[in-house]
Formats: sequence, structure tokens, C-alpha cells
Amino acid sequence: MIRKIIQIDSEKCNGCGACATACHEGAIAMVDGKARLMHDDYCDGLGDCLPHCPTNAITFIEREAVAYDEEAVKKHMAAQGRVYRGRCPGSQARSLEPAETVPAGTPDMPSRLSQWPVQLKLVPPHAPYFNGASLLIAADCTAYAYARFHEDFIKGRITLIGCPKLDDIDYAEKLTEIIRQNDIQDLTLVRMEVPCCGGLEMAAKRALQQSGKVIPMNVYTISLDGKIKA
Repeated sequence: MIRKIIQIDSEKCNGCGACATACHEGAIAMVDGKARLMHDDYCDGLGDCLPHCPTNAITFIEREAVAYDEEAVKKHMAAQGRVYRGRCPGSQARSLEPAETVPAGTPDMPSRLSQWPVQLKLVPPHAPYFNGASLLIAADCTAYAYARFHEDFIKGRITLIGCPKLDDIDYAEKLTEIIRQNDIQDLTLVRMEVPCCGGLEMAAKRALQQSGKVIPMNVYTISLDGKIKA
């Protein structure tokens, strides 16, 4: 079958082993000082290993590969004396059903979030909710600074959040894969006015360029006092 699976660039790999530790299924092992995907059927394609690679040596590709085999993974982990804890629930892609309207007299505003996960590091690039989506990329702090964030930005969009300063990774590659592999209709980026948020904006613009697609993109900057800057 043709499916999405990780690929490890041995030239970029520095042999740190972080990806092998991060893999919940034991699909990655260190061989001669380099990370290697040992069994296709152990790789679930969620990409938990990607954000742990400091050299961006891991990417997603589509190729002929056997299907993920959870039973084989359980036996493999047991043979190694390791406990299989199942797929990371925080990385499992799922669609949500946000409220369409707010009933009269309701004091609380409903959540407009339509999918999980939302952390850019955790989201699988091939999640089904990406196809035909309007994509929102937002800096972590924006939802705290801007009071109407759910209504004005999350509503009707697939949401990805991150902080280029705290996460200490380059988002461009992950965003490139998401844009390249899916039918993204448009992109909205929301950032704070602080300089470090510029990294998120630059990553999104670079991802658009690297994807080879022409997709409309709007950038909104939130001030520290919670207003949209002109």
C-alpha cells in the first residue's frame, strides 16, 4: 500500500538518538551511530519523532509500505522488556464539533476549536481535517492577549499554535509538509507584536514558498494590550 511514513536523512542525522527515544513503537533504532527506521509496520506515521530531531533529519514521504501493525509492535516491545502504552493520546488526530450558534441567555461563549491536537509539534501532517481547510497558525500568547480569539480567528479554521522562542525548532519543514500534502484553501497567521514572534511568520512564509503552492495568506499582529494593530 502507498502511505505516509517517516524518512531519515543519514547525512543530517547527528546520532543523538532523541528520535529513537521519542518513538512510542520502537520503530527507530541507532545503527552505526545513525538513526534508522527498522520496520515499516512499527511506524504509525504520526511523527512523534519529528519535533525531537535537532537537525531536521526526519521528514514524511509517501511510498509503498506495509500497514501499521499494532499487534506486531506489542510483541516487539514485550521482547525488549518495554511496556507498550499505545499511541500517544495527545497526538491522535480527531475532529471536534464546535457549537454553530450560542443559545439566547447563555453566559459562556462556546469553544470554536474544531480539531485536536493543536500544538504544531504534535499535529500529524496528513490528518484528514486538513483537506479543504482554512488554516490558522497562531503564536501561543495571542489567544491570551486577544479576548475574542475564538470568535474572530479559530471559528471556521483548523488551528495550529506554537512559540518559536520556547519550542526551539524550525516550524518551516512541518508547515511545508502540511501545505504540500493537503488542499489548504487559505492561511491566517496571528502573532504578537514582540520581535520573537517574527520567527513564526517567517516559517509560514518559507513553508508556502517551499510547498510550491500559491495560497492566500493574511497576517494579523496583536498588541500587548490586546488590540489588532493596523
